[in-house]
Parts: sequence; structure tokens; C-alpha cells
Amino acid sequence: MATLSFEALKKLRESIKDRAFARPGTVRVVVHMGTCGIAAGARAVEAAFRDELKAGPQGVELVTTGCAGLCSREPMATVERAGRPPVRYGELSAEKARRIFKEHVGGGKPVAELAIGVGYEHGALSAEEQARVPAPAGEAIAPLVELPFFKKQRLVVLRNKGLIDPEAIDDSIARGGYAGLEKALASMTPDQVVAEISAAGLRGRGGAGFPAGVKWKICRSEARDPKYIVGNCDEGDPGAYMDRSLLESDPHAVLEGMIIAGYAIGASQGYVYVRTEYPLAIKRLQRAIEQARGYGLLGPGILGSRHAFEVEICEGSGAFVCGEETSLLQSIEGEPPEPRQRPPYPAQAGLWGQPTVINNVETLANVPVIIDRGAAWFSSIGTATSKGTKIFSLVGKVNNSGLIEVPMGLTLREIVEDVGGGIPDGKQLKAVQTGGPSGGCIPLSRMSSPVDYESLRDAGSIMGSGGLIVMDEDTCMVDVARFFVQFTNDESCGKCASCREGSDALLQILTRITEGAGRQGDLELLEELAAVVKDASMCGLGTSLPNPVLSTLAHFRAEYEAHLAEGRCPARACKHLIKYYIDPERCVGCKLCLEACPSNAIKGDLKHIHLIDQARCDKCGECLEICPRKIGAVVKLTGKEARELVTLPAPVPVAKRVSR
Repeated sequence: MATLSFEALKKLRESIKDRAFARPGTVRVVVHMGTCGIAAGARAVEAAFRDELKAGPQGVELVTTGCAGLCSREPMATVERAGRPPVRYGELSAEKARRIFKEHVGGGKPVAELAIGVGYEHGALSAEEQARVPAPAGEAIAPLVELPFFKKQRLVVLRNKGLIDPEAIDDSIARGGYAGLEKALASMTPDQVVAEISAAGLRGRGGAGFPAGVKWKICRSEARDPKYIVGNCDEGDPGAYMDRSLLESDPHAVLEGMIIAGYAIGASQGYVYVRTEYPLAIKRLQRAIEQARGYGLLGPGILGSRHAFEVEICEGSGAFVCGEETSLLQSIEGEPPEPRQRPPYPAQAGLWGQPTVINNVETLANVPVIIDRGAAWFSSIGTATSKGTKIFSLVGKVNNSGLIEVPMGLTLREIVEDVGGGIPDGKQLKAVQTGGPSGGCIPLSRMSSPVDYESLRDAGSIMGSGGLIVMDEDTCMVDVARFFVQFTNDESCGKCASCREGSDALLQILTRITEGAGRQGDLELLEELAAVVKDASMCGLGTSLPNPVLSTLAHFRAEYEAHLAEGRCPARACKHLIKYYIDPERCVGCKLCLEACPSNAIKGDLKHIHLIDQARCDKCGECLEICPRKIGAVVKLTGKEARELVTLPAPVPVAKRVSR
């Protein structure tokens, strides 16, 4: 690679501007291979396309990208034929890939029954690209932008997902990569860059929402050198994978943001802290660093300027507490990941006591587009206090799970019902949990809350890094609180007695409530303990640890009371409070449940009413899952019904049904 100057970068971008699309006379087959796609079988799909390509037509290019977003429809692939809008396919197999290659790639006819949609997502293309790429007009397949999952999204940070090869820097440059860096170094002073980020209203996407421009300004004002930039990719929330997917899909956006941030505050060294469980993200980021260095976008004299910047990857061991910035700094320094007392804040005294800016990788990926398109453009998106977009991993009891990017201000209801496609099996939405273990559970009655920092806080939760877990009527909110307290209890560094001992005590109380052994006064004790842990802990993990308990107590207190007063779990989820029962009036003696039971707790012969031995039943629920819905013989009981359950001593023929 040749070291680029400002002029050389512009010429390169112009010469390859169509690289991320099918060129005239060609077909481009894109296999989406983020971790989600690979786990679902994308490697077999890619292999099938490659096999067909060996004997297939000329002018066909096979490309791999990162996650395309709609994870519930993985594996996915997109076929782009020059002069026609692209067609995205989902839930593929090797056999389906071969069919698509034969009929669409070779024959020019899209396979409509395998297609998800046609065209591009809202915000994916620049105005110049939209003028060059055909719009999906008159197609038999619905446009992606009109489908519920995509309709209310707006891609800013994820504008390159599914379009570029994350291991090819030219793909990034072709779509505007490093244009923000070019503008910053060529025509802006460091103070102007800081002012632009401040004017845009960019707030930290890692959880707290602290204004990025303020943090940069504080660090820039410190007279001591060296200074450091740290990109935080230590997302430890259950169900969260936004940062991982960003690095897997577009690592150059993060690198560019870090280089600009380094220029703004006067830093020449950056670190990206990535948990070691993200091997694909680490691999692609390392490749991006090597390629950027090869073009002179990292190292001394970037683009012929005086700015020098280098980046290293620091692999974290997966400790949840490293999501707290001072613990993360301790880990980079090779020390046990424990929080430091603040002040001083990292912007004043961070890595090795030097001024340090720590930003989440999503925050950093916003920086290049803000500099390139301007603060006014960015601040036109979102709400008065929360500007821009936010990436979420939408998971749980929702039809369309996946990686989404929505404008700030969209309501939780719109995200769940429109983008997420509602709750499976016609069940009722019960709650949404945001902010991971540090967040809270927001009830159905608050689904009109807009997604912004202040509104989520008022609803008893936080934005967090972007995990959004949907819960339906079968979710026990007491058990949810117990699960998250168990998680944070396991992950506590133990430095603060309030967090260490308080989480133990909270967990003990919640566990005995879910086991039907709750005591009078437990709810009041939970509230008192939660307040102590919240007030007395040093870092964000401890101060936010009680949030799941407090939010569920506030919104679902009746559920706690049912566990305590009646020994009943309204959601029929707590194992100690339920029993599975075979209704003799419905059982047809088919033996399906008997054969599926892993603990051999079901007895009965063919065409005899089956019985469940409650002493042997481990309450796994396999019998309920396998019993045909039209029969519905297996039921789940709780409370008084479960306690008073009496079963027949032996199976009887179906023809001699008797009431139990």
C-alpha cells in the first residue's frame, strides 16, 4: 500500500466509488457473516455459493460482510445485479443458496419466496449513491424500507453494515471512510473539532450519556502529556452485542473516530479494549489497523499533516466490571479491574495518571459522520436533549430479533411492535428491560416512553449500552430481578462492602421468594437494602445494581406479593412453585410426552392416560412443549392448585376417563 496524502485519498475514493456495489455487467453475491450469521450456518451458505461460482457464469463476485441486522432471519445473503436493486434473502441453507445462484445469479430471476426484501435501508446510501443506484420500483418483492423491521430505522453508525467487506479498507474508503478525518486535518483546528462535537450534542453511547464534547474539552485543557484515547468495547450485558457487531461490520468507522478524537485532544496513542470472547471482532479490527497503517492513516504524519496516531488492541478477560471506565483503565495497566475513587476523572488523570478520553466504540463511530456532514445535520435527528440515533440489540420475546439503529425519540412501543413485529404466539407484552443488569424493567403501561436518556431514567431504567430485552406474559418479574442480581453479584469486584455484601443479601431474599419461602417484611427489606447499596457503592456497577429490584418492585409489586402470600407465581415460571399435570379429560395416550421426558417421570402405555410422578419431575417443561396444541393435555399449575394436586395411582385406558 502507498501512503496517502489528502489529494491521493480523494483520487482513490473517486476511482473506487462503485466498489461496494455490483459494477456494470457484473453480479455481486454478498454473504452476511457476522457472528450471528456464522452461528446460524453462513459458512455452509458461503461454501455453496463458492462451489457454484467455480462452474458458474463469468462476472460474478462473492463478498462477505458483517451482520446485516435481521438476526432472526440468518443466514442471509444479498444478490446485487448491475442496473437492478439488490435482493436480500434470509433463512438460507446450502441447498437454497444453490437455487438462488442458478435462478437469480445465473438466470436473472429473483427467487421471490426466499426473499426478505429489495433495495437499501433508510440512511444506507448517500445522496450521490442514491443517484447512481436504481430504486426498487415495480419489483414483485417488497422494498426493504417499507418492511416493518426496517421502516422506522435510520442508519448513521451502521450505514455500511451488509454493504462493505470489513476486511477491505478500500470498501470503507469507497463509501466515504476517512472523509471526516480528511476534513478535520485539512481544514479544522483541534478546538474546532471539539466545538463541532459539542454542537452536535453527541452523548456517550456506553450508558451514562455524558456529553462527548465536554469530556474532550476537559482533556484537551489539561497541559500534561502524553494523552490517550480509549475505545470501550467491553459490553458485558446479557443479550447485548451492539459493539461487537459494529467492530465486525465496520471497524474503520471506529478507527477513524479515534484518530479524529486524538487530533482533537492532542493524543497520539489509542487503545481499543475488546473482550477476548469476541474473536471475529478482534480479527477484523486487527486487520483494519494493519490496512490503515499501510495507507498512512495510522502512524506519523497522517495524510501529510503533523498529526501522529497509533492504536493497539487490549483484550479483556470478560469481567463485567470493566464496563466501568476506571476499572477498564486498571485492566489496561495490567492491574486487577477494580474501580478508582473519582475525582480525579479519567479526562484529568486516567491511564498511568495521564489525561485520557474513554468513549464507547459506538460513540467514536459517530464522530466521522458528524465531522463530515456537520453538527447541524446530526443534531436534526433525535430529541431536544438526545441527538442522533442509538443502536440496540433487540432480543427476547419478540418476532424480529436483531441489531437495529433508530432515531432517539422513537417510543418503546414502536420498537417492540413495529420494528420488532410484536410478541410471538399472540402473547401479551409485559415489560421491556433496557440498560442490562444496571437498568430497569419498564412495564406495558410505560411503552409510550420515548427512547432518550431522560425518559428512560424517569421510567426507572437507563439507556445503557443498548441491550433491549422484551418480556411477555410468561416472564416472572421476581425471577428476572433475581437473575440480574445473581449476574451482578457474580461480577462484583468485591471492593465495596455495600456491593459485595449487599448483593449477597439481595440475592438471598429474592431466591427464597422465588422458592416459595419468602417471609413477612421481605419486600420492605429489599427496598431498604437496595437504597443502601445504591448510595454507598463506589462505582456504577454497585450504584445501579439494585435497579432491576427497585423497578420490578415499583411496577410489579403484586407479583412479589403473590409469591409471598399465596406461594403462587402468576407467570408460572418459578420452578419451586409450579407442577406439570396431565389433564385426563384431554390426554389421548399418544406417548409423546413420555418419550420426551428426560427424567422418566411420566408413565403410561399407548392409549392410556399418562401420569406425571411429581417426585421425579424436574420441571423442564419438555412435556408441555411437545404435547400437540390441539390436544393441550399438559398444563402448568401454581399456587393452591399445585399444592392440592392429587394424581391417580396408576394409568387407566383412555376409554375409561375419570376425573382426578
